[in-house]
Amino acid sequence: MKTALVCGGGGFIGGHLVRRLKRDGLWVRAVDRKHHEFAPCEADEFALGDLRDARFCKEAIDRPFDEVYQLAAEMGGAEFIFAGRFDADILQSCMIDLNVLTNCVARAVKRVFFASSACVYPQGNQVAREAVNCAEDTVYPANPDSEYGWTKIFGEHLYLAHGRCSSLQARIARYHNVFGPYGAWNGGREKAPAALCRKIALARNGGSIEILGDGQQSRTFLFITECIEGTIRLMRSDVVEPLNIGSDEMVTIEELADLIIKISGKVLHKT
Repeated sequence: MKTALVCGGGGFIGGHLVRRLKRDGLWVRAVDRKHHEFAPCEADEFALGDLRDARFCKEAIDRPFDEVYQLAAEMGGAEFIFAGRFDADILQSCMIDLNVLTNCVARAVKRVFFASSACVYPQGNQVAREAVNCAEDTVYPANPDSEYGWTKIFGEHLYLAHGRCSSLQARIARYHNVFGPYGAWNGGREKAPAALCRKIALARNGGSIEILGDGQQSRTFLFITECIEGTIRLMRSDVVEPLNIGSDEMVTIEELADLIIKISGKVLHKT
């Protein structure tokens, strides 16, 4: 039986990935510093601990897994990433990638998936619909809008370098605003769709909701099942360059808010 390790298996995308891998017949170990908030873990084993701890990481990667998925990171929505007070914690996520790679090489793991992000793209690339350009080769010159984006740029280089300098085969995906069931919806860690749904659900009819920024930021959004399908296809492919996993349909934050308001049946003002 093939084996898989999902780092960050207690998270939103990681939890869905574990379920898919189990459905595909793999033996799965999930690793995270917390259990999933909204759904039981379906992994064969769940290792509870922090992958920034070198000793714990070594214990978690104790065999040559057929597939290792590295999704673990200090991350969240705009209210977390742009708050400023979490920047040091966000940058420490690099320790996870260093530990995971060190132990994957030591255990002769052949293939590792690294979850990067659309946050690697220069901040000017997503300010207006007509200016949006997230083609894979537009990352440089690098100018991401957050420390989270810098950690993902570093991570990409780290995995690509190991792919060149060892027998490890790295696969890298740049996720674009994934949403769906069992995702965070409050506390600052939630993504834009969940944050807007929460604000609109809690607002009284005739009231108002706050939109971060001017509302003209353009984004693409991807449903979780499509994300998982793309992840597995990329992992088992021969593509070695970082690849976008997202939609080609651009939506502004204001348009997204208007759509959710319409579905809610409320009359709300945006501020």
